[in-house]
Amino acid sequence: MELSKAVLPPGVLSLHVLPADHHDRDWDNIVVPREVKERLLNQALLTLLHGRKLSMLAGLPHGLIVLSGPSGTGKTTLGRGLAQVAALALAARGATTLVEINPHAFPSDMLGESQRNITRLMQDTIPEIAARRPHTVVLIDEVEAFAVRRTTASFENNPVDVHRATDAILLGIDEIARSLPNVLFVTTTNFIDAVDDAFLSRADLVLHFELPDVATIGRIITHSLVELGAQWPALMPLAGQRQDIADLAASCEGWDGRRVRKLVLAGLAQRTAVARDPGQLTFEDLEAAARKQGGVEWVGGAAPPAHELFPESRLCKRYDDESEHGHAHSADTVRARAPSHLHDSPEQPPVPLASGTVKEN
Repeated sequence: MELSKAVLPPGVLSLHVLPADHHDRDWDNIVVPREVKERLLNQALLTLLHGRKLSMLAGLPHGLIVLSGPSGTGKTTLGRGLAQVAALALAARGATTLVEINPHAFPSDMLGESQRNITRLMQDTIPEIAARRPHTVVLIDEVEAFAVRRTTASFENNPVDVHRATDAILLGIDEIARSLPNVLFVTTTNFIDAVDDAFLSRADLVLHFELPDVATIGRIITHSLVELGAQWPALMPLAGQRQDIADLAASCEGWDGRRVRKLVLAGLAQRTAVARDPGQLTFEDLEAAARKQGGVEWVGGAAPPAHELFPESRLCKRYDDESEHGHAHSADTVRARAPSHLHDSPEQPPVPLASGTVKEN
């Protein structure tokens, strides 16, 4: 169940009631060591199951997990997946609410407004949502925009307001840990050095993610090919070609997981025949995509005319009835219809593009 953005509280990006079948894939799709997922799940269950008893301890848990690492390593997806798998484990006790927060919705140029926005979120919005169900997981992506390291706050960006906003998030975390121990915060950051030290010291678990090694890249490629094989069964044998996958993985060393998954999509777009029928994908296509880093090698030459690309289209119905078309006047049409004294100066010839390599981002 998901609510329309039109009815979401300020700063809330999305709201989900779990467990929900369509959230299963987030946890399953991220390839990390088994121990990482077990440690994450254990920490989540400890907080959501026993937070109230643990809150009586002098060193109370704050129900805060921080996932750090380079972009594309699966932190946010794994955070969503953690909420789903924890909800499955706790389903007998009731539903779990997943709240995704947009940290960029709170900073403001108005003095004190950032602090007020965050205070409203921590004292009103999250407690109201948490009161609806037995368990609540709050996911905050790019938390460095939310809990800015105060020792490095820029004097150009109103450091007083930055300090107050970070103070507000720390006070909010402390208060929720005491009064709502059934709430778990899962936060991610690409720049852990930009996150305030006091925020990090409150974390019950800080996990650092690295770029995948070659073996993990191979597992990601295999997983992607299995997913494709479910849609185009002719591709399923590719997922079993271990040596080809190992060679392909070696050529992708240093890539992040998101980029590795995009490699398979880039392979599907290397040839028109494969784009039209993905079941024709080969390892040569994937190797070409890896060699080009997912982009295009431009060697010059003219592209064939459209009718030569798809000659079979001549047998299909044509849609030339102007009553079914809407046209904006082109510059040439306007120039032809305008009085001669309104014509622009002659157009300059187009500048030829340089040959080279174009990489898709």
